[in-house]
Formats: sequence, C-alpha cells, structure tokens
Amino acid sequence: MTTTESAQAIFDNVGGAANISKLQHCSTRLRFALVDDTLADEAALKAVPGVIGVVKGPQTQVIVGSKVAEMYTAVEKLRTSGGSGAAAGAAADGSGAGGSATTGGAASGGPGGRKPFSWKRTGSVFMDFVVSVFTPIIPAIAGAGIFKSLLVLASALGWLDPTTDNFKLLSAIPDAVFGFLPLLVAYTTAKKLDVNRPVALGLVGLLLFPAFTALVAQEGGVALFGLTVPNVNYNAQVFPAIISVVVLWGVERLFTKITWAPIRTFFVPLMGFIIVAPLMIFVLGPLGYGLGTLLTGAMLGLYNTLGWVAVMLLAGVLPLIISVGMHKAFIPPTLATVAASGKDSFYLVASLAHNMSEAGSSFAVALRTKNRTLRATAISAGVSALFGITEPALYGVTLQNRRALISVVAGSMTAGAYLGLTQVSAFAVVSPGAASISMFIDGANPWNFLNALIGLVIAIAVSFTVSAILWRDSDSGTVRALENANGGRDAAATGTSTAAVPAASVVAGTAAPRHAASDAAVSGTPSSASVDADADAEAPAADASAAAAGTTMTALLSPLTGEVVPLDSVDDAVFSAGILGQGAAVRPTDGAVRAPLGGTVTALMDSKHAVGIRGDNGVEVLVHVGLDTVQLEGAPFTAHVSIGDRVDAGQLLVTADLDAIRAAGYDTITPVVVVNSDDYTVTVDQTGAVQAGEPLVSVTAKEKENAHGAA
Repeated sequence: MTTTESAQAIFDNVGGAANISKLQHCSTRLRFALVDDTLADEAALKAVPGVIGVVKGPQTQVIVGSKVAEMYTAVEKLRTSGGSGAAAGAAADGSGAGGSATTGGAASGGPGGRKPFSWKRTGSVFMDFVVSVFTPIIPAIAGAGIFKSLLVLASALGWLDPTTDNFKLLSAIPDAVFGFLPLLVAYTTAKKLDVNRPVALGLVGLLLFPAFTALVAQEGGVALFGLTVPNVNYNAQVFPAIISVVVLWGVERLFTKITWAPIRTFFVPLMGFIIVAPLMIFVLGPLGYGLGTLLTGAMLGLYNTLGWVAVMLLAGVLPLIISVGMHKAFIPPTLATVAASGKDSFYLVASLAHNMSEAGSSFAVALRTKNRTLRATAISAGVSALFGITEPALYGVTLQNRRALISVVAGSMTAGAYLGLTQVSAFAVVSPGAASISMFIDGANPWNFLNALIGLVIAIAVSFTVSAILWRDSDSGTVRALENANGGRDAAATGTSTAAVPAASVVAGTAAPRHAASDAAVSGTPSSASVDADADAEAPAADASAAAAGTTMTALLSPLTGEVVPLDSVDDAVFSAGILGQGAAVRPTDGAVRAPLGGTVTALMDSKHAVGIRGDNGVEVLVHVGLDTVQLEGAPFTAHVSIGDRVDAGQLLVTADLDAIRAAGYDTITPVVVVNSDDYTVTVDQTGAVQAGEPLVSVTAKEKENAHGAA
C-alpha cells in the first residue's frame, strides 16, 4: 500500500474531514484532535499498513514512525480538500489549512493541547508567545537591515548617489519590510493563536491603507460616528497589530461557537471586522503605539540615565541571560526602539561585546588545552560566535568552565564600556558578528562603524588574553574526567585521534567508555563512538566480552544527566509498550541533550523536541525529550544540529529549558529507544543516577547478523 493509500485509510478511520478539528504531527505520530473520539476505529487504524500503533487520549495518536512527515502531508491534503463539514467548522474557519506540525498546542488553545490555567505557567507562556511571534520575522528584519546598511556604505564610498532613482528604488526594498512590519507581526500572531490569517492581515492592513492614513492625517482630522480618529503613524509598529489580533482571536472563538455552521464561513470574519476594526482604530491601535513608546522610553531612559554603564552591565550578564533563554524578551523593545528612532544603542551593542568575547575565549581555550577533542570543539564554537551564533560556545565551552566564563564576562564588560562610552549605535536588528558588522554603519558618523570595529577587537583581545592566562586543564572538570579515565595520562600525549573520546566527556564532564578495538575488527563495523585502538578511556568489561565473543555490540551513551527510568514505566503507551522500540528513559536534571552514538541525524522535528540518529553500524536511535512536548512548538528547545549532519557520540544536539517544560505542565522524562529493535538485542546497562556520556544501553546484533558479520 502506498503512502497515499495508507493516508486515505487513516483519514477514513478517524471519521473524515468532518470529525477532524485539528491535525498535528511530532517525530513519529499523527496527532488528531477529533470532534467525536468514538468515531475513530482503533482496530481498523492498527490494521492500516505503515501504522505502528494507536494511542487514544486527549488526542488520537496514530504512530507511523519515520514516514510521519510524508503521511502528515498526505492526510492534511485530504483534510483540506475533503471539505470542512459542520463538525470541523471551527478549524476550517479558524485557519483554513493552517494546521501544521507546530500549530496549536498549549499556548494556542488548540484542541487537546490546552492545560489548566496556572500562575506558574504565565512566564513560560509569555516567553513562548514572544518567541513564536517575533522569531519567524527576524530573518526578514535582519536581511532588510543589513541591505539598508550596505546601501549606506555604498553611498559613503561614492558608489551610489542618494539623489538618484537607483538609490531610491533600492532603498524601497528594505523600507518596505519595516513599513509593513505590522502585517508580518499580524501574520505570525495569527498563526500562533490559530486565527484566520487572511482576516488578520486584512484587519491590520487598514492601519497602513493609503486612503485611511490620508484621511486621518488631513488637516482637522476625520471622525467616525462623531468620534475623531487618532492620527497615529503605524509604520514599523508591532504592538498595535499584536493586540488587535489577540482581540480578533477572542471574537473569532466566540462567534465560531455560537454561529450556525452554514453561515459560519462569512459571518465569523464579518463580526471580526465589525467589532475589532473600530476598536483597533480608536483604542487598540493607539494603545499598542503607546506601549511601544513606553518600552522605547524605558530602554532609552535606562541608557540615558546610566549611559555606558548600562551597556557594560548588560554585556556582562548576557551569558547568563542567554543561558536561560531570557534574551528573547529584549526583541520587542529593541524592535520598537529601532522603529521609533532608527537605531539601538543598548541591547544590540551589548550583544556585539558578548558575541565577540565568546569567540575570543573559545579560541584561547583551543590554544591552551591539551585535549584534542576540547580543542576541536572550541575552534568550531569560536568560529560560530565570531559570526554571531554564540550557543555552541556558550553551552559547549564557556558555561562548562569557570575560568572561560570569567574571561567572557571580562571581555564583554570591557568592550561594552568602550562601546557605551563612544555611543555606538546599531541600525539593523540582527545578531552582531563579523558578517553583519555593516549594521553599525552610520552615513552621518563614520566613527560609529570604526568604534564598533574597535569594540569588536577589544572584546576578542581581552577575553582571549584573560582566558589564555587563567586556563588550566587541571582546573577543568572536563579534562579531569578524561585524565581519570586515562589513569593520569593526558589525552593529547597518547596520540589519540580527536574522535577517540566522545564529546560528551568534554562538555558533560564525564569520561565516556569506548568499544574495544576488536569490536570493529571482528565485525567489520565501525564503533558507534568512533573509538580506535588507542582510545583513552578504559573499555568496560561488557565491551571486552562482546568483542571476545565476536558480536557486533554498540553502547548507547546516556544523552542526559539524570535518573534512569525503565521504559515500561514511562507514562506514554507508545514508549512503555515498546511500540517504537526498546531502550530506556532518563528523567533529566540538566537540559543539554547529547548524541548517544556517532552517526547521521536523520530526523529533527520543527518543534526540536525529538532527534533521530542512524549510527554508523545501522543502529537507529530516537531521543524524545519530554512527553507531548510537541505542543510547546519548540519554545523551550534550541537545536544545535540539522538533518543530514554528521555527529559524534556525545555531541550537543539540543538544549532544553527543563524549567519551562515543567512550568508548562509537561513531563521532562526522555525516552531513548532503538527504533529498529527487531534486528538487535537491547540491554539496559544503567540504573539509578546517570551522567551524560555514561553507558545507558547495549545494543547487540542478533545471531544471524553476527554470523553474517563474522563471515
């Protein structure tokens, strides 16, 4: 049966389009929010070729494994083309074909995804909302900002005359992005709240419509039913659009519930326009504009009051702010500030100091450490930070080592003080780095760019120097663990390859075991941890026994630090029943998720909560962070790899904000399963507490495979 035929069978057996109010998918399952759960034929669904299992609860979950993306696309096509019956009216009217891998969920009020209200969740929900609304528009804003700065540079160098049509037309490209920023924000807000996107765009578009802006700007203004419409310039404003779409969401939900289904298609949007449009032009728009002005004033007031001290202090604490994900909260006020004044002299400037300090410290660690694996990690992280991407350096090097973190703070504060004293400003909202340094070009003040370059050099030089002076391998928990595993021998002195010690031992501070060299020699299969005969870590007895017996054995390392939990104790039948495969679970105490084996990333959900890896010897592993965390739409997760990437055992895959996950009401327990368990014997090696990088599960090829391999 083809994917299309299987999708048709699934579609029919959940009750068809009229019974599907929402459809999502995660790493292995289709998630149906059904109008009537009793219409889903569980037995028939299980009989569909390609369906691994079915779980019924708040959602009806159909497990289809690695083909989930293709199956989702096929079912969604049937759902949207099969009509929107009365039962499905809410979903159809709300967003049309808006159901997606990441829409809905706890924060959006999607069916089956809502959680009881809790004050403890408000912070997490707020951050999730901010990230969901602003993150998708950052590429457009960043690209437009850099484009604009390059035009300023071309003008300053005499390549383009600002009075020519060429310059004016080219300038219109980035100006259009900022001018229509309310529409971009309206779209992302509508998507987050599952509001009808075209209606939201049409509603907010009124604020930018030339005829409307001309009327309210005319001398004497214009009145509607005797009330004067406020004359507000909404170009580049974000909060009027957000507030208006939030109110539209409430109106849409209300009238979807109370409207007769046959007229719902036009009546719900009609009521949205009738109710929200007047509110928007008289109240919501000016309120949002005032909020933006207030936030802008707060940031400018802080900067004007403390001056360079504010920039210095923010730069110094940014490593800690970023480590807990709170830096996203700076995006809305920074956008508002740039929209109001055309520049930012606070957050983006402090970010330049911090980003470059992460790079300088990482390069110094690479120079001073005698551990080859840490050196490779630090070089890669330093290059990323140099281009404005600091997470690899922050999580992989500096936060793990006190001396490196001190050097980052020193470099950030020194450079921040200089940048603040010289009143450097940024003119584009993008992560500062070597590639985006043109964001500091000011056509009226060449020294702004020069001072930004000087600040960049100061940050790198100070952090590099301090890190190089302070660094001691003996003071690093990372390197100590390696040396303990080597019986006191230094990793570099043994002539080991950089792949000899898994990256988990570098970042998690634990020495990870290796497979005996004879494993690969006997079976002809590379070790999943890529360990050669000269590896530093002592081979566990189990590995040695396996090698002596001529078996093909793979040790899966724990991807997280925490407590081992038997898979059958996981509160999700998909995992506890072994539907997806055998393995173990970890209840984590740390959010750094690392590769349990070396191989290729074969799956990474848009929601970033699950990663699939195919090992070098064919073992397929799924690491699923938390239960039902697809509902969080990726907010508490930061992915450090992409599909197709080659990873080493222990390499950082995802960073999870465990507190945010718990605050949102979800279990953080993380199943680690061998998807192709039918081909292997899976043995759990660890109980109780476990460190990331310690052996968790042994995977041994079954007899016929071993015999074949030995031959």
